[in-house]
Amino acid sequence: MNNVLFAFILTTLAGLSTMIGTVPIFLNKKTDKIIIGSLAFAAGVMVTVSITDLIPHSFSLLNNIYRVIPTILYILIFIVVGILFSMLIDKFLPDNFEENDISNKKGLYRVGIISMVAIIIHNIPEGIATFMATNVNISLGVSLALAITMHNIPEGISISVPIYYATGSRVKAIFYTFISGISELFGAILAYFFLSNLIDDKIMGFLFSIIAGIMGHIAIYELLPQSKKYNNFKLTYLFFFIGVLFMIFNHFVL
Repeated sequence: MNNVLFAFILTTLAGLSTMIGTVPIFLNKKTDKIIIGSLAFAAGVMVTVSITDLIPHSFSLLNNIYRVIPTILYILIFIVVGILFSMLIDKFLPDNFEENDISNKKGLYRVGIISMVAIIIHNIPEGIATFMATNVNISLGVSLALAITMHNIPEGISISVPIYYATGSRVKAIFYTFISGISELFGAILAYFFLSNLIDDKIMGFLFSIIAGIMGHIAIYELLPQSKKYNNFKLTYLFFFIGVLFMIFNHFVL
């Protein structure tokens, strides 16, 4: 098997690991605790990925080009760009429920859709990075794919759980989660046909900072507030810190 084919397979498998995050929607017992824990756990993962993975990667790439102070300034600027982009998604996203809907369905649906859009934006450069790394060094590509797999699972939770509990449709929850996961393969296709000679450290560094801003904003301003609407703050913060510890543990293991 040549490197290109293996790179495509590896990238696809890493992306589709997002589907494992649909497991909670098949649990027979439908309780608010599932929603609270899932959203808070995904928020903890997203914050940790931003702080311990995306921002350091961005710094490492940009610091090869710029001095330390300009590098930090660029990172901060593009984090803000990511936050503003996430806010625009939130502002212009159409509602699928009436304004007088007194349940949390409307909020859950928005959280699921916003998470899906953000994760697609996140997964495309991940797919590019996994594909290009595997072509250069298979061992490096496998390590990167494993790390991506571990944080794709809670990302799948952040889409499937709110979509399912908002719409009552497992098909919709699975479909939206699948779209977000398969976007990594789209990144690999882009890299293979168009971007392999255009993507450089500067562009990837800027992208990682933007994604960090998007994911941080979603975690703090979408996932956590939606979890807290169920008025079980202890459970929210417990699962938030479990998500943080889960990703820290992954960094040590991988």
